[in-house]
Amino acid sequence: MQIVLASASPRRQQLLRDAGVKFVAEPANIAEVQFAHETARQFAERMAREKAQAVRNETEHEETCVLGADTVVVVTTGSAVAQEVVLGKPIDEADAARMLRLLSARKHQVITGVCLLGNGFEDTRSEGTDVYFSEMSENDICEYIRTGEPMDKAGAYAIQGAASRWIAKIEGDYSNVVGLPVGLVLRMLREHGALRD
Repeated sequence: MQIVLASASPRRQQLLRDAGVKFVAEPANIAEVQFAHETARQFAERMAREKAQAVRNETEHEETCVLGADTVVVVTTGSAVAQEVVLGKPIDEADAARMLRLLSARKHQVITGVCLLGNGFEDTRSEGTDVYFSEMSENDICEYIRTGEPMDKAGAYAIQGAASRWIAKIEGDYSNVVGLPVGLVLRMLREHGALRD
């Protein structure tokens, strides 16, 4: 069975290669807009499903398994009433700075929705990882943005890059923070017969 990754993300592609998964990449170009009633997890799972469906609709082979994924960063703010703030990819440098200020000296959660879509099945799940940031000064934020690294990352940072210096600790799957929960994906692929040991 051919595995198609519905993503242009070089990080997701590298994670799959490192895990020994053979695949082809076919990016899905869809609008990523959160509905008002959706939680962050529901949003990530819906986006993963819609990406997989968009690519599946374009494939001609029935023996194809499409893997869609979407990662969001969630920060809980407010003291009296907790409010969930979802951080996607920054639209510009000012937006990246806003996100990094929100993350500074605070715990947040990275949620990746994963959807596996094949002939006769659709399986959508998600993984959450808690990430603890140490404090970032305004100078830290400006210097980090100047590297360009934050601009195409959910939450405006890459744990595997220069931002690693501000990661105090994580609780959960590291690969999930990079962009794809490899353990979960491998389990799903095996369960649906798309991957054999």
